[in-house]
This record gives sequence, structure tokens and C-alpha cells, in this order.
Amino acid sequence: MPAVNTVVRSTPDLKGKLKEVFGYGQFRGTQEAIIQNVIEGHNTFVIMPTGAGKSLCYQLPALVLPGTAIVISPLIALMKNQVDQLNAFGVNAQFLNSTLSKSEINRVKKDVISGEVKLLYVAPESLTKDETIDFLQKATISFVAIDEAHCISEWGHDFRPEYRRIRGIIDNIGQVPIIALTATATPKVQLDIQKNLQMDDASVFKTSFNRTNLYYEVRPKHNTKKQLIQYVKQRKGLAGIIYCLSRKKVEEIAELLKVNDVRALPYHAGLDPHVRMANQDAFLNEDADVIVATIAFGMGIDKPDVRFVIHYDTPKSIEGYYQETGRGGRDGLDGDCLMFYSYDDIVKLEKFNKDKPVTERDNSKLLLQEMANYADSAVCRRKQLLHYFGETYPKDCGFCDNCKHPKEKFEAKDEVAMALKAVVQTEQRFGLDHIGTVLMGMNNAHIESYGHNGLPIYGQGKHHDAQFWHSLLRQCLIFGLLEKDIENFGVAKITDKGMDFIENPHSIKLTKDHNYEEEVKEEQEQEEVQQAAGHDEALFQMLKDLRKKIAKEKNLPPYVLFQDPSLKEMATTFPLKMDDLAHVGGVGQGKATKFGTPFLALIKKYVDDNDIETATDVVVKSAVNKSKIKIYIIQQIDKKMDLEEIASSKGIDMRELMEEIEHICYSGTKLNLDYYIDGVLDHERQDEIYDYFMSASTDNIAVALKELGTDEYTEEDIRLMRIKFLSEVAN
Repeated sequence: MPAVNTVVRSTPDLKGKLKEVFGYGQFRGTQEAIIQNVIEGHNTFVIMPTGAGKSLCYQLPALVLPGTAIVISPLIALMKNQVDQLNAFGVNAQFLNSTLSKSEINRVKKDVISGEVKLLYVAPESLTKDETIDFLQKATISFVAIDEAHCISEWGHDFRPEYRRIRGIIDNIGQVPIIALTATATPKVQLDIQKNLQMDDASVFKTSFNRTNLYYEVRPKHNTKKQLIQYVKQRKGLAGIIYCLSRKKVEEIAELLKVNDVRALPYHAGLDPHVRMANQDAFLNEDADVIVATIAFGMGIDKPDVRFVIHYDTPKSIEGYYQETGRGGRDGLDGDCLMFYSYDDIVKLEKFNKDKPVTERDNSKLLLQEMANYADSAVCRRKQLLHYFGETYPKDCGFCDNCKHPKEKFEAKDEVAMALKAVVQTEQRFGLDHIGTVLMGMNNAHIESYGHNGLPIYGQGKHHDAQFWHSLLRQCLIFGLLEKDIENFGVAKITDKGMDFIENPHSIKLTKDHNYEEEVKEEQEQEEVQQAAGHDEALFQMLKDLRKKIAKEKNLPPYVLFQDPSLKEMATTFPLKMDDLAHVGGVGQGKATKFGTPFLALIKKYVDDNDIETATDVVVKSAVNKSKIKIYIIQQIDKKMDLEEIASSKGIDMRELMEEIEHICYSGTKLNLDYYIDGVLDHERQDEIYDYFMSASTDNIAVALKELGTDEYTEEDIRLMRIKFLSEVAN
């Protein structure tokens, strides 16, 4: 039996300590009551939204109690960040994890046993080691804090099996109080945490999940990159976080933002640890405005002025979404939370789950379905989120996309009564999908085995589809006519309010779900109308005249400067800087530098003369493709390597290689292929093709072949000479 760690507890000056160490004059919300409860040695369960100040609830009592507080935390980055912050406040905090050397671990243990360390952060995996338990038994432990306690629950969004062993490990250390903290726990998960930690006697402190300063918005994934650039540029200079599901997407979006003049950096587990920490510090120190990250970023990061949080991909759960959006507006000022949604993301995430154990897979599927329900629903976003976490919000918030742009409502008295009767007649033992199937009168093995095809309500709602019933049943939950059965995940039960409705039905207006396919279709139709309005014809004509004049002066065909589609784009987007011009289709940096100056001057004068408000922020510049194959090709051509050998070494055919070379040439890079062309075509034939392109009105290969004759030249001959010609005169 391990020794009991006895800690003498007194009543310290908490406000004085708060001011002295952390610089705050007042506690927020229930912080003081929680801290007092921990100091008095009681088990404590804290459910508090992200940004409400959870960490102070265990950091301050650790300072005023003798001994060391153990903080169990799931992420190394989170530990390091909190330890760094505490050290900066002059607090001796340390961590034990896999990043430390043997000598560093021994030093930390020695400092803990001697009583110098006030907070020791450990990963749950480290706790399971015998040597860690042996060492902790020798130390004076004030209490154990379990951060991110939702990791205990297999019903939660971030289940960690090792978290379920924590209670047994604490018992081995001695009889010490526990404080468990989470920002994202549904009623089901809250119950599971208390059961697993044997904390039924705990004082529970639950702060409202409502973050009144956050604006929630969901948009369909359509022209997402363009929407993203517009959104971020409208918030130029403000701090923001963009979450993506994959490391590859993080890199891609960070690069996209950079070329569109946004100070953005990537953050994900695949980066070198030094780079990752440097990027995080750059964001915290305002050397970067936007961090593009996987979900690993932000836990425990104390940056109060994040003004927007964007989910580029649909998150895996409402808990994850809520936690991540909660990193916005921690200073109490407004924060915008935008999510781009596509059901394809849900399908993709379901595929990722296919190799998980059955229970975990089923739970993940239910969490994804809740995420899809939230996105599809046109009910007040805040009302939905708070309901999900077991909180009632009586009115619409007026501060979300669904409140600002309400969807059509419909009278649903009869249908709601039907749905509630179906729940009662099926004995309140089933989920929403099954209830909908009964109402539609559909047949399957499940329906037959329970005899539900013989119920009075069976088939009474067959004039509506599954989507209708699912939406209606979800709204019955939000309006308190139904409730989730906490003991049985996914099951809906009727409430007293619901029973009253069956007895006395009354008018009830429900909201139609979003139909994102329809919304995207409407957007596309609008875009087509705008495109039909097209370019500024007067400017286009002026650009053509300028091109003709300069081409004549330089003794070049006009198309060598810029082709018509490029001029039309200039007359649509009004580029005013060399960088903007380089991103116009078919221009590239080389042509922009060589020919662009007079064209930019003309566009600027036209814009000023006609008082045109340009929208350069709607022009998405593409990240330059610096793929390895392109770099390799340029290097090998510089070395005068045979083209067939280059193609062979990369496992591509000659046609694919030619396309890559053309892309390089059209993006403005000069290539010297004389060494290869001289072996294929004699100088007389080269001159003939060169002269043709010099006098032609287009560089189209098909037109060139027709003009020069297919008996004389192959398509490859002409493509090679076009590269030579454009490299020499256009780049």
C-alpha cells in the first residue's frame, strides 16, 4: 500500500497571489470557487469552454499548496507552451516526456522530490511506467489535474485508451484530490469521465458554453480558395487560424496565402520541431498574421487577439470544431468562425475510420453525423451548439449566418405530433433514423423483427422523405420535445413537454435545412451572369492597340507579347502591380517583366480616369509550381542532357516531357534547347519554322502544322521550335 501524501491546507490570499504572479486584478466566472475547492482538498470537475481560463484553476492552487501538483496533459506542445509561460511568470514548472534526455529526466525528478517544482506536467503514457510511479511515491503531491479530461471517454471526440488507466495509477501514488477539466464534453461524456475517475462525489463547476462574441458561419465548398483569399484579405493584418485536415493541405494553403500577400506560416507534426516552434512563436509575436494548421495547433496557446478561425475542411466532430473556434476572440472582442462544408469531407473521414475497432468506428460515425447535421441545419448555430453540450438557449442569437440570413420556415404541427407518437409507440428505444423509417412506412429486417410495421403510426409520414424526418426530429430535440438518452448513445426519448404536445398539439414553425447543392448552383448562375457581362471592352481595345504598337516597334508578332485571353483578363481584373500582372493567365513573371510596364501604366491611368474600384483581392494568385520534376528538367537541360534520357529517368513519355517543358517556358523561364534541336532539325528547317512564328498571328500548333505541311514537319518539331522561339523573344 503506497504512503498517503499528506498536504497541510490553509486559506491563502488568492487575489493577492493572482495579481502578484499572473497580473490579473479579478477572477473570471467561477475560477475563485474552483480554486478554493481544490485548496480544501475536494475532488473537482470543471466543464468550462475554451478561452474561459481553465488552466488557472489548477495553476494557482499549485502555487499556494505545499508540494508538487501533477498535471496530466495529452500533448507535448501544450506542455511546453504552459511550462514556458509559467517559467516566464517566475514559477518553477517542469515537464516529463519523451523529448528529455536521461540526465534531464533525473534532474527534474530530483527537483520534484526536493519540493522545488510547483507543477509537473506528464503525459499519460509516462505515468504508466513503474519508475515514474516509484518516483512520485517519494514526492509530496498536492493534487492531480487531468487536463483535456474528455480523452477518458470512448464517447468523446479524442479518445485516448491510456487515459482510462489514470485512476488506477493515482491510487498507486496515494490518496490525493483530483481536478478534472474539459472544454468540450457532452452530458454523456461528462457522465463517463466521472464514472471512470470514480468522482461521483466531486464538486461540479459548469460554466455556460456560450461564447457570445463569436460569429458562426458555414459556407459550401465552392471556389473555396477564392473565397478564402477574399475573406482573409478583408481582415488584413488581423490574427487568424486556418485548420486543415492533412499536412499536405496545410502546406498548400499556407503557400497560397503567401503568394497572395498574406503573412502566413504552416504548423503540423511533420515539420522539423524547430521550424514548428519558430512558426508558432512568429504567430504569437505578431511576425505572422495567419497560421495554417492541423488540429494539433492551439491547445493551451494563449493568444487573446485571434480575430478569425477558419475550418478549410469539415472537422471530425462538433467537440473538435467548438474547441478550435474557441481559440478566437479570447479577449472578449468579436471573433469570426467560418467553416467550409462539403458532405464529401464527411465521406472521406468515414473512410479514414474504417480500420478502427468496431466501437470506435461506430462512435466516430455518429460524431461525423452530428457534424453534418450541424452544417445542414438552418436553425440558429448557437442554439444548436449549446444544445449539443446539454445547455438550453431559449431564443435565436441574431449573431450567426442562420440568424442573419434566415431560411424558409414551415408549419409543422401535424408532422411533429406524428414524430413524437412514433417515439412513444417504439417505446423510446431507438435513434432518429429508425423513427424516420417507421414514419415513412419502409420495411427492413430491423422493422420486422420489432414488429414496428404493425404500429398505428407506421407509414403515416410516407409523403415526406428521410431527410425531412431527420431534420424535423433534430429540431424536436433542440426545442426540448425530445431528449437524448444519456445512458444509450444515439437513442431519443420523449420529454414532458413532448407528451404535452401530443395531448395538446399547437402551431409550431420549423426551419427548412440548407440545400447546399442548390445554393452552389445559384452562385454559379450569378457568376455566369457576371462573366457574360465580361471584360471592360473599352480597356480591352486600348490594350490591343498598345500591344499592336509595341509589337510593331519591337518587330514581333502581337501574340508574343500577350495573347487575347490574357488581355481580356487584364480588362476584367485591372492588375496594377507587376506581381498581379504575372499571375494573369498566360503571362508569367518573365513576360510581365519584359513587356508589362506600359500595360500596367495604361491600366492604372484607365482606372484613375474612370474612377474604377478594382477588386484585386478577388484574383487568386496561384502558388508557382516549383515541383521537383520541373526543377530537375531545368537542371538537366542546363547540363545539355538528351530529352529522351530525361523522360526515361522520370518514367514519363516524350509527350508528357514536352508539356512540362512548355509549362516552364510559358511561366517565363528561358530554356536553351539548341543542343537537342540541332540534332533533330538542320538550320534551314529551323529558320523556316522560326520565321513562320515571327510572322504568324497565333502560336497554335495545329495552325502551324497546316501552314508548314505535315509532310515536312512533325508536331514535335514545331513544338520544339515554338519553345526556342518563345524563350528567345518572349522570355
